Amino acid sequence: MNSAASPPLSTASAGLEKTHLRLGFVALSDAAPLVAAKLLEFGHAHGLTLELCRQPSWAAVRDKLLSGDLDAAHALYGLVYGVQLGLGGPQTDMAVLMVLNRNGQAITLSNRLADALAEHGTLPQALATLGRKPVFAQTFPTGTHAMWLYYWLASQGVHPLRDIESVVIPPPQMVAALAEDKLDGLCVGEPWNAMAEARGVGRTVAYTSEVWPDHPEKVLACRRDFVGANPNTARALVRTMLEACRWLDGAGHREDIARWLARPEFIGIDEALIAARLGNEIAGPAPQGQPVRFFDDGAVNYPRAADGAWFLTQFDRWGMIDTRTDYAEIAAQINQTQLYRDAAAQVAVAVPGDERSHILMDGKVWGDDTVSTGYARNFAIRA
Repeated sequence: MNSAASPPLSTASAGLEKTHLRLGFVALSDAAPLVAAKLLEFGHAHGLTLELCRQPSWAAVRDKLLSGDLDAAHALYGLVYGVQLGLGGPQTDMAVLMVLNRNGQAITLSNRLADALAEHGTLPQALATLGRKPVFAQTFPTGTHAMWLYYWLASQGVHPLRDIESVVIPPPQMVAALAEDKLDGLCVGEPWNAMAEARGVGRTVAYTSEVWPDHPEKVLACRRDFVGANPNTARALVRTMLEACRWLDGAGHREDIARWLARPEFIGIDEALIAARLGNEIAGPAPQGQPVRFFDDGAVNYPRAADGAWFLTQFDRWGMIDTRTDYAEIAAQINQTQLYRDAAAQVAVAVPGDERSHILMDGKVWGDDTVSTGYARNFAIRA
């Protein structure tokens, strides 16, 4: 399906340590770059043949990356950092090759809780109407959804470690759990929030882009020893994914990818539900919501180390790790910034300039100059 002008695979693969790659993904709309890269065979121009391997959960992604069954994967940013620190499993040195998307996640409440929130106006008052500890789901203990959920709850005066019960559910199982009244709320990627609304079992009340506007979300991840053994292949993979992300910004291509993602081997639901929150504008109740971003002339994809360090501060905040003084150093080892720069230059993708500070929903500022152990101690609600 890709351009006939692409060089023969045998020529393009010269110098690559490995040419057939197994890439893992979970059934989410932001797996779009991997799906586009495979179906349009962007890898062929860079000497690669891609095999996509759908995984049932983020735990499966982690385990198969560690076992070597997957070469790389569409992964939660925080999952990579959790594995690096040995949280909930064996410690393994990990690598973030690039950011695949920003935004595109949401928080959905059960109809009962959403009604109570609309009536009472504050989340603590709404939760009190349940008469029991509320149950909220996220997708992986150190993942992005857990961090967005905890941050959102805390910003409204709800302690996520004391005032709720937090459970882990794979994304494709979220809507069923909500429909069966097992959950009061959830944080997950699309299209599962859109499906909950379409089935009438919940309502989206916030987008994660309200927590951190244009936040980093999924990354292209692998073990660090894969990069060490296959540096040329790793660069070729980044080039391939940058081509796919660039394609996703083309006119009409979000409609195309929604149709492809709807196939049973990828997400397997109505393409209209996928497309509803994959376009240039989010259709929903929160005007602050920002659309999922895949490229924006390369502004999305640079694996800035400060982004990764933010997750370390949140692990610190919630007592998942003891306070450390080397967050910046850990992030610099994981995020393969020089490899990304090399690959981006080869496909004429600009690397963003100096990072601007980000203001999160509670007014806290995050940026390159705020990477410190003191950041986690500045929150009123913490472990």
